[in-house]
Amino acid sequence: MRILITGAQGQLGTELCHLLDEKNIEYVGTGTKDLDITDKKAVTGYFSKYKPELVYHCAAFTAVDVAEEEPGKTANQKVNVDGTRNIAEASERAGATMVYISTDYVFDGKNEDMYTEDSVPNPQNEYGRAKLAGENAVSEIMTKYYIIRTSWVFGKYGKNFVYTMLHLAETHDHLTVVNDQVGRPTWTRTLAGFMNYSVENNIPYGLYQLSNENSCTWYEFAKEILKNKDIKIDPVSSNEYPQKAYRPRHSVMNLAKVENTGFEVINWQEALSNFLSDVD
Repeated sequence: MRILITGAQGQLGTELCHLLDEKNIEYVGTGTKDLDITDKKAVTGYFSKYKPELVYHCAAFTAVDVAEEEPGKTANQKVNVDGTRNIAEASERAGATMVYISTDYVFDGKNEDMYTEDSVPNPQNEYGRAKLAGENAVSEIMTKYYIIRTSWVFGKYGKNFVYTMLHLAETHDHLTVVNDQVGRPTWTRTLAGFMNYSVENNIPYGLYQLSNENSCTWYEFAKEILKNKDIKIDPVSSNEYPQKAYRPRHSVMNLAKVENTGFEVINWQEALSNFLSDVD
């Protein structure tokens, strides 16, 4: 099978490449220098030449606050909407299966219960709106696709909250972390594992939600990350830590659909422990 990974040098793409390497699965990985997904002509030409049968679309613009600065004109729109549409159209013409990664930010965070795949999206920031538009492009264009919503992603190969906390702990003896936003952390290894699992096991096409089990606030996440460090951490409200982009207050997603496929989802505490053991 000819496999293409977009965004292969990003946090998730790199993790997926390592996973496929371990499984001795051949693939081609592209970054921005290899393929500009916002250039429709370039995408069409690349697909015509390579003819992929499976596309893991990991390329994304993830600077949530930057996306608020020029709504509709930034790389957020170009990459997450236009680029995703270009990849979906080329994938469909090639008869390929596409795996697209979306986000919990498609929800407004006002639901006290867990969000299911059937919950009505209502994104409150530009990043969430762009990712939802990407979802819609994939579902409208593609015949064979998996859309996987995820949240609070951390991993070995990129910038993320875990690394931020670890680095801050090296230079500070006191930190404050937001304690009124609740979600599910996601280890890139778990996410990459499900991406591969969905294809290898021919699970039904469609929309899935994947993170690690259990939920927490950012403050609780930080406490667990730094539990073995000599540092004081205090909880604060979102109002005390203003950001340009709105963050959902409660974006816990239901994982039942993924778990019903037979894929084992470990809890975020175990995932974090495994990650920290690997990077120490």
